[in-house]
Amino acid sequence: MKYYNNILETIGNTPLIKLNTLVKDIPALVLAKVDYFNPGQSIKDRIGLKMVEDAEKSGALQPGGTIIECTSGNTGMGIALAAVIKGYNCIFTTSDKQSRAKLDILRAFGAHVIVCPTNVAPEDPESYYSVAERLSEEIPNSFWCNQYDNLSNTEAHYESTGPEIWKQTDGKITHLVAGVGTGGTISGTAKYLKERNPNIKVWGIDTYGSVFKKYHETGVFDKEEIYPYITEGIGEDIIPKNVNFDLIDHFEKVTDVDGAIFTRKLAQEEGIFVGYSCGSAMAGLLQLADKFNEDDIVVVIFHDHGSRYVAKVFNDTWMAENNFLSQYEKSLSDHQKEALSFKSSFEKLIPEVCNWI
Repeated sequence: MKYYNNILETIGNTPLIKLNTLVKDIPALVLAKVDYFNPGQSIKDRIGLKMVEDAEKSGALQPGGTIIECTSGNTGMGIALAAVIKGYNCIFTTSDKQSRAKLDILRAFGAHVIVCPTNVAPEDPESYYSVAERLSEEIPNSFWCNQYDNLSNTEAHYESTGPEIWKQTDGKITHLVAGVGTGGTISGTAKYLKERNPNIKVWGIDTYGSVFKKYHETGVFDKEEIYPYITEGIGEDIIPKNVNFDLIDHFEKVTDVDGAIFTRKLAQEEGIFVGYSCGSAMAGLLQLADKFNEDDIVVVIFHDHGSRYVAKVFNDTWMAENNFLSQYEKSLSDHQKEALSFKSSFEKLIPEVCNWI
């Protein structure tokens, strides 16, 4: 018989999937590292387990303790999986821009979720960073993971994501493209890959309203760069210790609307149902299309699953409220526009059909 002893043993070894339609004008081979195949449906399962196990080894996390984390949702899910199996309580702080689905999923695993305002400075007492830190000081036998500065985050990807990509591409990868939030994914993966081939190019995807790109290019932390944005999972208004700028060759900014459009396009044109930051990674890769040649092998990391965003990016009302829907519809192919027109016509007939029935 072959079976796993618990759900944690299924983390990692996610597939590379060739992209076809969206990259038809790019001469390179473009492969997606689709990490929603992890049990918690995101790449953050890797760091959730790693941070918990490292805390256990160091003695920072004791039996029956409480794990505290500030999270946009996915890291919390990875931690929650580990907590269920290992017997810990969980308290997660998050911002009010995160999708409702993410919060409900965390609660489904028994976690207590505290929603904090998005539009406050990181040092504000009400920010989700500050609330998590304060709770860790007030609650006995608790441990704050702090994925932004906890280097177990980077180490998880050095130990798993990097080696998997190297093996899956037979060491032929030439470019790595990944969204940057806490920085652990891109930094840990890049460290492993560049140790084996320093010529591999590593491109980070940033969003407007985030400080990463300018800081990387100038060394200046410019608060004027910071403003509210809608994209989830990438960009920051702080510089996490897990972002190793020396390993990242270039940052590419992507707008909120382009991230949303390409999240939808990945589902409709590649059959890959992923989250908002994955659409941003796809859009950023296409913005850099003229940098590739036919000998290149590009790996783009898709962090999480589209089910987290059904009420947002995949919802026409939400898209319209954010003035994204008209731009999305303009971007569709003629065939897709015909299908959309048919759908609209059919929906108008539904009341008539119901009356007839």
